[in-house]
Amino acid sequence: MNISIHPLGDQALLIDFGESINEKTNQQVRQAAAQLDEQKPGWMIEYIPAFSTLTILYNPYYIAKQIGSQDLLPYEWARTEVLALLSQSSTYHSEERTIEIPVCYGGEWGPDLSFVASHNSMSEEEVIDTHMNGDYLVYMIGFAPGFPYIGGMNKKIAAPRRDDPRLSIPSGTVGIAGEQTGVYPIETPGGWQLIGRTPLKLFEPDRDRPSLLQAGDRIRFTSINEAEYKQLKEGEQ
Repeated sequence: MNISIHPLGDQALLIDFGESINEKTNQQVRQAAAQLDEQKPGWMIEYIPAFSTLTILYNPYYIAKQIGSQDLLPYEWARTEVLALLSQSSTYHSEERTIEIPVCYGGEWGPDLSFVASHNSMSEEEVIDTHMNGDYLVYMIGFAPGFPYIGGMNKKIAAPRRDDPRLSIPSGTVGIAGEQTGVYPIETPGGWQLIGRTPLKLFEPDRDRPSLLQAGDRIRFTSINEAEYKQLKEGEQ
């Protein structure tokens, strides 16, 4: 595993698994996160996985007790521990799930669908069909609780972020920004181009796993009409 480790302030370190965003690199990030879950080192406060990096927050006071009289900085000690941990064999196996997300495209549910279509010299139907046929992978959860950054969208429907972000976007709204697509799990401001909405609840604090989606999940978007949307929405209440 070819990695580099850097200090991030005085209570964190950053593990960089590579400069490019791809499935192989992201799988290495998820494997390292799984090893931290397995080992649960006492000096670690939490970890934050991203596309190609993993940030580890550590407790410098805990580490200072471990260092004792050794002439080491907490970062140096934590770095050595991380390298030792990552060199160990792991029982991690990628549990690939495929989650189907029904979407009511266009209209009041996706007010920017026409912009995405005109921006790419396509019809709205072509944008919908292309969006449904992407090879999607959830790379990370971030920005807002349960917000999935999803890669694998066809570049043919890529679109820039809005110049004037909206102050409030309803939960379940599906958007496009650059070459990525994502789903707003809660009502929040945002600048993505909105193309539809799903009745699924992507984030519920009271669930055992509050976020419906996890890094490593495969996503399949399907198209539903307004009546189906309302029926499914009622079932989610």
